[in-house]
Amino acid sequence: MARETTYLELSQDGGGAHKFYEVVVDGTTVVVRYGRIGAAGQVQQSSFPTAERARAAAAKKIGEKIRKGYAPAVQGQRAARPVTRRQVASAPSTARAVAPVLWRFRTGASAFGIHVDEDRCWVGNQAGDVYTLSHGGEVLARYSLPDGVKCLVADEFWIYAGCDDGAVYDLSSKVPFKAYDIAEDVDIFWLDIREGVLNVADANGGLTVIDHEDEFQWSRKSSGAQAWMVRADADAVYHGHVDGVTAYAPDGSGELWHTRTNGQVLFGWQEDDAVFAGTARHCVQRLSKETGALEATFRCDAAVYSCATSPDGRHVFAGDSSSSVYCFAADGRRLWKLGTGSGSALSMQYLDERLYLVTTDGSLVCVDASEAAISAAREGTVPTAVDVKSAAALPVYTPAASAAAVAAVPAAAAPVDGVVVECVQQGGRLRVHVVSGGYEPSWNVQFPRGIREPGARYVVDGLHAASGGFYRVRGEIRRLV
Repeated sequence: MARETTYLELSQDGGGAHKFYEVVVDGTTVVVRYGRIGAAGQVQQSSFPTAERARAAAAKKIGEKIRKGYAPAVQGQRAARPVTRRQVASAPSTARAVAPVLWRFRTGASAFGIHVDEDRCWVGNQAGDVYTLSHGGEVLARYSLPDGVKCLVADEFWIYAGCDDGAVYDLSSKVPFKAYDIAEDVDIFWLDIREGVLNVADANGGLTVIDHEDEFQWSRKSSGAQAWMVRADADAVYHGHVDGVTAYAPDGSGELWHTRTNGQVLFGWQEDDAVFAGTARHCVQRLSKETGALEATFRCDAAVYSCATSPDGRHVFAGDSSSSVYCFAADGRRLWKLGTGSGSALSMQYLDERLYLVTTDGSLVCVDASEAAISAAREGTVPTAVDVKSAAALPVYTPAASAAAVAAVPAAAAPVDGVVVECVQQGGRLRVHVVSGGYEPSWNVQFPRGIREPGARYVVDGLHAASGGFYRVRGEIRRLV
């Protein structure tokens, strides 16, 4: 029997969607491939008792997609989603000494994403891999995402990975899932999330704000393009671009202030009262969150790719394009400059006298930033860095793409301590509400869109109230049957 292939695309004006869906029937086997146009996509394969059953199942899948707006197309005629990756050059360090590196983990591809909390370290690279490690350098787990990781951001104790495919994945549960899907016409540069609200900075200097239900809220166009910085708090969204930093009201009602920086903004950091902009003209600048006034300048010897601060505000750290890392006092005085030994730091974070860097050679580097270790390093004495290896039996987690990919459990066997949620139609949209008692009935659940089906019920092992007035999943999701 001849092999039958049906190829569909959904590409809406204005960037609403840019996806393909391919169904191949080969005898009793049906292979479905889907994803964003221009990407390899994800593949699911099913087998049926007869060829007739296989064709019927394929026809049902195709019919569902056509009813959603997909149409027959010729593969390759539409362009892929615009994706701009930061073009970075990394020269050898001009520092006389090397930083005291405790351990180094090579991820295998250039890495921008980093998050460090009290429990573990997270690193994401442009191959779509996210690894978690202990503070001692032990590799704990790996997440395999469909596209390159732009950045890792935390919102309370939830962790999200923003990827080149326009998706933002929640990595907080046992199985990661797509929490946000950014419009196809947005060429993503950087992300930040606060109380479930996603803020997206893009190549054109645009700022797009999306709520926890993955619904568009507002957008603005700043005066400069190439927006590599976005940070948010309760009072404003801080947007850094070629022309400086612009602060907007959280509800999008207007611009609060704009400050020109000394050079294009390449990275941003925030503390309670100030934002820090790393610039192409060799400096980090501290700006008042309230007024935008320039409070201090921290001068480096090359373009600044990343920056961070200690929680007490006493120290400001920076990484430049010449593979050097710096530490400054709060008043702008340079305290030290050392080589990283692993390329330029594209992102960084400080915790408990350790400075964690992700670099152009794809390494997560742990630097001992204590005064004693730095003093010894400046005199030429550094520890022997441990080269961390990944375990052969490392757990690998991939996103749940459809309801079929989620484990099922009979209703009678549902865990007694699990929380039951239900997909319901509300105002023309498919929402997820908590059915179990003891929860606020008006709140929705941030839930994977790929597994939402009208009337479907799921049991969730962990559900937590978020400060933005909705529930988040932190545990395993299983479908009730």
